[in-house]
Amino acid sequence: MAGEKEKVCVTGAGGFVASWVVNLLLSKDYVVHGTVRQPGASKYAHLNKLEKASENLKLFKADLLDYDSLRSAVEGCSGVFHVASPAVLSVTDPDQELLEPAVKGTLNVLKACVEAKVKRVVVVSSIAAIVMNPDWPKGQVKDETCWSVPEYMKTTKKWYYLSKTEAESQALEFGKRNELEVVTVCPSVVLGPILQSTLNLSSSLLVATSEAGERYICTSHEIGVEEVVEKYLRPAYPNYNYPNNLTHTEEEKEHLSSEKLQRLGWTFRPVDETLIDSIESYRKAGIVD
Repeated sequence: MAGEKEKVCVTGAGGFVASWVVNLLLSKDYVVHGTVRQPGASKYAHLNKLEKASENLKLFKADLLDYDSLRSAVEGCSGVFHVASPAVLSVTDPDQELLEPAVKGTLNVLKACVEAKVKRVVVVSSIAAIVMNPDWPKGQVKDETCWSVPEYMKTTKKWYYLSKTEAESQALEFGKRNELEVVTVCPSVVLGPILQSTLNLSSSLLVATSEAGERYICTSHEIGVEEVVEKYLRPAYPNYNYPNNLTHTEEEKEHLSSEKLQRLGWTFRPVDETLIDSIESYRKAGIVD
């Protein structure tokens, strides 16, 4: 139909990162299919309040392990942002709680995309899929060629890291085998307001300008928790209580390069601006006093 708006699906649409993606896509006049567990739940009310949501946002009830629900959500979409993934650090059954929903869930999304003839999929991974590599040369900056080592993560019981690594690696392999354009982005710590009008454009850049089969690290500053508190938060918010036993040695910092993503035009915001915007957003929402 002439003039029909392009449709894009965002999995896990109610989450922190995914909400930003939904907001950005709506602002660009896309029709957005968002997958959530319970579309009518109050925790997704913020999505329906977004500008243009009333006419351009449709929420689908979906589960990563329910292929048919995913197939319905991606129908008619030209692109998919796969953001949904379990984020549980303490588990009793790693396979059931993390690995199956992360890995099988990702493959279900990709299989649905092939069947629906989706053009491109952006999989939001994590630096968890990069940093757990004891064989990487000490002091050498980690780039996209660095992968976390599965056996090392199993030995150290880093199950969340393993789930992100397996999901990302299998996604890229699936894309190659099935001629599906798959791009992955590996963010570090995600900071910022709960929902903001000016968004970090890293994910949207990957839809428009990246090469299929590529992965991109998305991180800005090498900074430890102690520096965050002492250099930025305590001076700006002296009346809050802060822990006093924070230590973070230079050796513990992960040295990562986002040069590849920056070549696509991505820029990052200053640390102090990001942190203050975050706190002010939490205060406005009543999360902190």
